[in-house]
Amino acid sequence: MSTGKTLRAGSAEKRSAILSAARELFLTDGFDRSSVDAVAARAGVSKRTVYDYFGDKRTLLHAVFDAVGQSLLATVRRTLDDALDSVPDAAELESSLVAFSMRIATDMLDSAEYTTLQRFVRTASGHLPQPDDRALTNAPEEALGERFAALAEAGLLDVPDARLAADHFIALTFGVTLSRLGSANAAKDDRVRPLIVAGVQAFLRAYRAE
Repeated sequence: MSTGKTLRAGSAEKRSAILSAARELFLTDGFDRSSVDAVAARAGVSKRTVYDYFGDKRTLLHAVFDAVGQSLLATVRRTLDDALDSVPDAAELESSLVAFSMRIATDMLDSAEYTTLQRFVRTASGHLPQPDDRALTNAPEEALGERFAALAEAGLLDVPDARLAADHFIALTFGVTLSRLGSANAAKDDRVRPLIVAGVQAFLRAYRAE
Protein backbone atom coordinates (compact mmCIF):
# COMPACT_ATOMS: atom_id res chain seq x y z
CA MET A 1 0.00 0.00 0.00
CA SER A 2 1.31 3.42 -0.86
CA THR A 3 2.56 5.47 2.07
CA GLY A 4 1.07 8.68 0.68
CA LYS A 5 4.27 10.56 1.55
CA THR A 6 5.88 13.08 -0.75
CA LEU A 7 8.62 11.31 -2.67
CA ARG A 8 11.98 12.77 -3.58
CA ALA A 9 12.79 13.36 -7.21
CA GLY A 10 16.43 12.67 -6.36
CA SER A 11 19.18 12.04 -8.85
CA ALA A 12 18.51 10.20 -12.10
CA GLU A 13 21.54 8.00 -11.44
CA LYS A 14 20.27 6.80 -8.07
CA ARG A 15 16.75 6.23 -9.38
CA SER A 16 18.13 4.20 -12.27
CA ALA A 17 20.32 2.13 -9.93
CA ILE A 18 17.37 1.38 -7.63
CA LEU A 19 15.08 0.44 -10.53
CA SER A 20 17.74 -1.82 -12.05
CA ALA A 21 18.43 -3.54 -8.73
CA ALA A 22 14.72 -4.02 -8.03
CA ARG A 23 14.09 -5.44 -11.49
CA GLU A 24 16.90 -7.98 -11.09
CA LEU A 25 15.78 -9.07 -7.63
CA PHE A 26 12.08 -9.21 -8.45
CA LEU A 27 12.92 -11.47 -11.39
CA THR A 28 15.42 -13.76 -9.65
CA ASP A 29 13.96 -13.96 -6.15
CA GLY A 30 10.35 -12.95 -6.75
CA PHE A 31 8.56 -9.88 -5.46
CA ASP A 32 7.47 -11.35 -2.14
CA ARG A 33 10.92 -12.69 -1.25
CA SER A 34 12.79 -9.55 -2.27
CA SER A 35 13.41 -7.08 0.52
CA VAL A 36 13.96 -3.35 0.38
CA ASP A 37 17.23 -3.97 2.23
CA ALA A 38 18.40 -6.26 -0.60
CA VAL A 39 17.36 -3.73 -3.25
CA ALA A 40 19.25 -0.98 -1.42
CA ALA A 41 22.37 -3.13 -1.05
CA ARG A 42 22.41 -4.08 -4.72
CA ALA A 43 21.80 -0.48 -5.80
CA GLY A 44 24.53 0.84 -3.50
CA VAL A 45 22.20 3.19 -1.63
CA SER A 46 20.67 3.29 1.82
CA LYS A 47 17.32 1.71 2.66
CA ARG A 48 16.06 5.19 3.54
CA THR A 49 16.97 6.39 0.03
CA VAL A 50 14.82 3.64 -1.53
CA TYR A 51 11.88 4.68 0.66
CA ASP A 52 12.49 8.38 -0.03
CA TYR A 53 12.48 7.79 -3.79
CA PHE A 54 9.69 5.22 -4.10
CA GLY A 55 7.73 5.13 -0.86
CA ASP A 56 7.35 1.36 -0.51
CA LYS A 57 8.15 -1.91 -2.24
CA ARG A 58 4.88 -2.15 -4.14
CA THR A 59 5.27 1.35 -5.55
CA LEU A 60 8.79 0.37 -6.56
CA LEU A 61 7.39 -2.64 -8.45
CA HIS A 62 4.94 -0.35 -10.24
CA ALA A 63 7.82 1.94 -11.20
CA VAL A 64 9.82 -1.00 -12.58
CA PHE A 65 6.75 -2.25 -14.47
CA ASP A 66 6.14 1.21 -15.96
CA ALA A 67 9.81 1.61 -16.93
CA VAL A 68 9.74 -1.70 -18.78
CA GLY A 69 6.46 -0.75 -20.43
CA GLN A 70 7.86 2.61 -21.53
CA SER A 71 10.83 0.85 -23.10
CA LEU A 72 8.52 -1.49 -25.02
CA LEU A 73 6.33 1.42 -26.12
CA ALA A 74 9.44 3.21 -27.40
CA THR A 75 10.24 0.09 -29.44
CA VAL A 76 6.72 0.07 -30.90
CA ARG A 77 6.91 3.76 -31.83
CA ARG A 78 10.39 3.38 -33.32
CA THR A 79 9.26 0.39 -35.37
CA LEU A 80 6.19 2.27 -36.57
CA ASP A 81 8.42 5.13 -37.68
CA ASP A 82 10.80 2.79 -39.48
CA ALA A 83 8.22 0.60 -41.22
CA LEU A 84 5.15 2.81 -41.65
CA ASP A 85 6.37 6.40 -41.54
CA SER A 86 6.06 6.78 -45.30
CA VAL A 87 4.22 4.34 -47.55
CA PRO A 88 4.50 5.81 -51.04
CA ASP A 89 1.78 3.77 -52.74
CA ALA A 90 -0.85 1.12 -52.09
CA ALA A 91 1.28 -1.60 -53.67
CA GLU A 92 3.75 -1.40 -50.79
CA LEU A 93 1.18 -1.33 -47.99
CA GLU A 94 1.09 -5.10 -47.41
CA SER A 95 4.86 -5.47 -47.36
CA SER A 96 5.18 -2.49 -45.00
CA LEU A 97 2.63 -3.94 -42.56
CA VAL A 98 4.36 -7.32 -42.69
CA ALA A 99 7.73 -5.66 -42.09
CA PHE A 100 6.32 -3.78 -39.09
CA SER A 101 4.78 -6.95 -37.64
CA MET A 102 7.91 -9.02 -38.14
CA ARG A 103 10.02 -6.35 -36.47
CA ILE A 104 7.68 -6.43 -33.48
CA ALA A 105 7.81 -10.23 -33.49
CA THR A 106 11.61 -10.13 -33.29
CA ASP A 107 12.92 -6.88 -31.82
CA MET A 108 10.19 -6.62 -29.17
CA LEU A 109 8.89 -10.11 -28.46
CA ASP A 110 12.43 -11.48 -28.20
CA SER A 111 13.59 -8.64 -25.96
CA ALA A 112 14.56 -8.77 -22.30
CA GLU A 113 11.94 -6.09 -21.60
CA TYR A 114 9.10 -8.18 -23.01
CA THR A 115 10.29 -11.27 -21.11
CA THR A 116 10.45 -9.20 -17.93
CA LEU A 117 6.94 -7.83 -18.43
CA GLN A 118 5.50 -11.30 -19.03
CA ARG A 119 7.22 -12.71 -15.95
CA PHE A 120 5.91 -9.88 -13.79
CA VAL A 121 2.39 -10.49 -15.06
CA ARG A 122 2.72 -14.21 -14.25
CA THR A 123 4.43 -13.97 -10.88
CA ALA A 124 3.42 -10.62 -9.39
CA SER A 125 0.04 -9.83 -10.93
CA GLY A 126 -1.56 -9.42 -7.53
CA HIS A 127 0.79 -6.55 -6.76
CA LEU A 128 0.58 -4.79 -10.11
CA PRO A 129 -1.82 -1.92 -10.83
CA GLN A 130 -5.22 -2.95 -12.09
CA PRO A 131 -5.49 -2.76 -15.92
CA ASP A 132 -7.65 0.37 -15.79
CA ASP A 133 -4.95 2.09 -13.73
CA ARG A 134 -2.04 1.20 -16.02
CA ALA A 135 -1.20 4.21 -18.17
CA LEU A 136 0.58 2.00 -20.69
CA THR A 137 -2.11 -0.64 -21.07
CA ASN A 138 -3.54 0.78 -24.30
CA ALA A 139 -0.60 2.87 -25.47
CA PRO A 140 0.73 0.49 -28.18
CA GLU A 141 -2.75 0.03 -29.65
CA GLU A 142 -3.35 3.79 -29.57
CA ALA A 143 -0.01 4.42 -31.32
CA LEU A 144 -0.87 1.87 -34.02
CA GLY A 145 -4.34 3.37 -34.38
CA GLU A 146 -2.82 6.81 -34.91
CA ARG A 147 -0.67 5.43 -37.70
CA PHE A 148 -3.67 3.71 -39.31
CA ALA A 149 -5.56 7.02 -39.17
CA ALA A 150 -2.66 8.69 -40.99
CA LEU A 151 -2.70 5.95 -43.64
CA ALA A 152 -6.44 6.49 -44.00
CA GLU A 153 -5.86 10.22 -44.57
CA ALA A 154 -3.39 9.24 -47.28
CA GLY A 155 -6.16 7.23 -48.96
CA LEU A 156 -4.60 3.81 -48.31
CA LEU A 157 -6.97 2.51 -45.64
CA ASP A 158 -10.65 2.91 -44.86
CA VAL A 159 -10.68 3.18 -41.05
CA PRO A 160 -13.88 4.55 -39.48
CA ASP A 161 -12.53 3.68 -36.00
CA ALA A 162 -8.73 3.75 -35.86
CA ARG A 163 -8.42 2.16 -32.43
CA LEU A 164 -10.78 -0.67 -33.41
CA ALA A 165 -8.73 -1.21 -36.57
CA ALA A 166 -5.60 -1.49 -34.41
CA ASP A 167 -7.33 -4.05 -32.19
CA HIS A 168 -8.38 -6.04 -35.26
CA PHE A 169 -4.86 -5.91 -36.70
CA ILE A 170 -3.28 -7.16 -33.48
CA ALA A 171 -5.89 -9.93 -33.14
CA LEU A 172 -5.40 -11.11 -36.73
CA THR A 173 -1.61 -11.13 -36.52
CA PHE A 174 -0.19 -11.59 -33.03
CA GLY A 175 -3.43 -12.86 -31.51
CA VAL A 176 -3.81 -15.70 -34.00
CA THR A 177 -0.11 -16.53 -33.73
CA LEU A 178 -0.23 -16.68 -29.93
CA SER A 179 -3.39 -18.80 -30.04
CA ARG A 180 -1.93 -21.23 -32.60
CA LEU A 181 1.69 -21.46 -31.41
CA GLY A 182 1.63 -20.17 -27.85
CA SER A 183 4.23 -17.59 -28.85
CA ALA A 184 4.67 -14.87 -31.47
CA ASN A 185 8.45 -14.74 -31.24
CA ALA A 186 9.63 -14.89 -34.85
CA ALA A 187 13.26 -15.06 -33.76
CA LYS A 188 12.65 -18.50 -32.30
CA ASP A 189 9.94 -19.99 -34.51
CA ASP A 190 9.85 -19.81 -38.32
CA ARG A 191 6.14 -20.70 -38.27
CA VAL A 192 5.35 -17.16 -37.09
CA ARG A 193 5.91 -15.37 -40.41
CA PRO A 194 3.27 -17.23 -42.48
CA LEU A 195 0.67 -16.54 -39.81
CA ILE A 196 1.66 -12.87 -39.65
CA VAL A 197 1.43 -12.56 -43.45
CA ALA A 198 -2.01 -14.22 -43.49
CA GLY A 199 -3.17 -11.88 -40.72
CA VAL A 200 -1.99 -8.79 -42.59
CA GLN A 201 -3.75 -9.97 -45.73
CA ALA A 202 -6.99 -10.57 -43.81
CA PHE A 203 -6.72 -7.09 -42.27
CA LEU A 204 -6.25 -5.49 -45.68
CA ARG A 205 -9.24 -7.34 -47.11
CA ALA A 206 -11.30 -5.59 -44.45
CA TYR A 207 -9.63 -2.20 -44.32
CA ARG A 208 -7.87 -1.46 -47.61
CA ALA A 209 -9.33 1.64 -49.25
CA GLU A 210 -11.29 0.98 -52.44
